[in-house]
Amino acid sequence: MSHRVAVIGTGTDPDDPDQDGYAMAYHHAAAYEKLPACDLVACADIVPENAEAFADEFDIPDENVFEDSDGLLREVEPDIVSVCVPPSVHATIAIDCIRSGVVEAVHCEKPMADSYGGARMMAQEAAHHDVQLTFNHQRRFSDAVRTAKELLDTGEIGDLERIEFAAPVGLFDYGTHSFDLCNYFNDEVPADWAMGQIDYSEENVLFGTHNENQAVVLWEYENGVTGLATSDSTDTGGPTNAVGCHHRLIGTHGTIELGPSGDNDESLPTLRIRRAGDEEWESVQTEDGLHDWAFIDRAIAESVRCLEADEEPELSAENALNATELIFAAYESSRRRGRVDLPLDIDDNPLEAMVDSGALSPAPTTGEE
Repeated sequence: MSHRVAVIGTGTDPDDPDQDGYAMAYHHAAAYEKLPACDLVACADIVPENAEAFADEFDIPDENVFEDSDGLLREVEPDIVSVCVPPSVHATIAIDCIRSGVVEAVHCEKPMADSYGGARMMAQEAAHHDVQLTFNHQRRFSDAVRTAKELLDTGEIGDLERIEFAAPVGLFDYGTHSFDLCNYFNDEVPADWAMGQIDYSEENVLFGTHNENQAVVLWEYENGVTGLATSDSTDTGGPTNAVGCHHRLIGTHGTIELGPSGDNDESLPTLRIRRAGDEEWESVQTEDGLHDWAFIDRAIAESVRCLEADEEPELSAENALNATELIFAAYESSRRRGRVDLPLDIDDNPLEAMVDSGALSPAPTTGEE
């Protein structure tokens, strides 16, 4: 079986990536090239020179290089499409691919979309048209994360009671990975309610979308497990110091930490465990850390495998939507100034709406270092 693959949104030079893309399309393409069953045949970008440079890098013929995705879908009819455009147009591009009648699978960069309604529509359209839709929450495929889940599942810390995380940058960007990992550790159980507060006193725009400066979020899953999330994009520590690690799993008989922080970060392991009664933490050796481009290779390989086996992928739209719901629930709670019961019943992006209405008036950044 051979899959014809296209990439929409090639982005800029991978030798000088920026925060508006990180050259993710190049990482997607490299992942497909490692799979014998995949053949990268086309690309599109609204900036012609970006598409042409990408095509040169991956030997895509000139006739399969496009400025618009509609032309690509119509002329090439790819089986798989990777969507690496900014989040503000994720929904538009992904839904066009889903409705094309030719695409079998769409692998989209995260975050899902810049509004909850857009994210929900993507998942609904994929289900309606029987197209596999996955999102690049690739950190699930870290050996450190997998090992932590194995320790949890084998009862090393008893029953899971609470999950905590500290996210830099913001809930919308970095936090989409963080909430996704929380849901992974709790077996994808849906959340029951969320309550959050944010500070947005200084403009923080990534991928064309507002991200808060700092946040604190509490939530509870339907199985009674609770969550605590913090974010801080100000480099001041702030709420993230209260958690002090990338993720913490608290059970009835112990604790697991991923990415613990301290006075000497380099001396701390990526993964450690302390069982009930232990005086010291036990370091757990893992093959890799929490950040590696190789995780994208694993994520795309698994998504292609699931397509071929007709299996529900881990990176499914449903799982991504559960993480996305918590992001927008935190913003909605801040807008309502109260607890939000789930499922979430909004279509917009509450943070964007609060900025647009003047309810939040962040000081613009100067662009100076």
